[in-house]
Amino acid sequence: MEPSSPAPHPSTVAPAPAAPSTPFSTVIRTASHAQHTEAENSSFMSDLLGGRLGVTAYRRYTEQLWFVYRALEDATEALAGDPVAGPFLRPELARTPELERDLAHLGGPSWHEGLQPLPATAAYAARVTECAHNWPAGYVAHHYTRYLGDLSGGQIIRGTAEKTWGFARKGDGVRFYVFEDIANPAAFKRSYRALLDALPVDEVEKQRVIEECRRAFRLNSAVFHALGEEFPLSA
Repeated sequence: MEPSSPAPHPSTVAPAPAAPSTPFSTVIRTASHAQHTEAENSSFMSDLLGGRLGVTAYRRYTEQLWFVYRALEDATEALAGDPVAGPFLRPELARTPELERDLAHLGGPSWHEGLQPLPATAAYAARVTECAHNWPAGYVAHHYTRYLGDLSGGQIIRGTAEKTWGFARKGDGVRFYVFEDIANPAAFKRSYRALLDALPVDEVEKQRVIEECRRAFRLNSAVFHALGEEFPLSA
């Protein structure tokens, strides 16, 4: 009988390959799925996307977005050099100028006179500003929920607005949803997710970012709820 081979010394045994960890971009999307779905399925957004609300409701929604994006984009200069938030601050994402063009189209040159945010919008914008000043990783959570949403589901809103209220395709009234400087949205989203995957924070901080992402969706849902109360669907 052929002798059996000697057992390898423990120190010579190759370690089993580590199981690949789930990319953080996947973790954060999965962990916030319930809150994301709740926001998408709000009665206001359902009625808006269903073409059951008038252009006044669409204008009011766009006004609320202006307050949120001002909070996001007023912080970009201060955060540009931050190692956590800085890499996400791409100029081609900037939405405030496009929102202002849309609002001028919807409300005329004096659209901003007397404009006040809904209380829910003010709370949302205040939280974005607080994170921008004190917690860059938390700011990233808000940045992610807004801009990747605009590049994805936001295009559905654009199509509905063009069809329902007669805006020119990718023209005034829907320019907020048009990213003229992003030639390949799919590739851009992949690069954005790669930044999330490489977020330079530890696992404890990542869990905090996930919770802030959930909070961002809840804040957004509160705005939708307030808009739904302002524009109840009339049969």
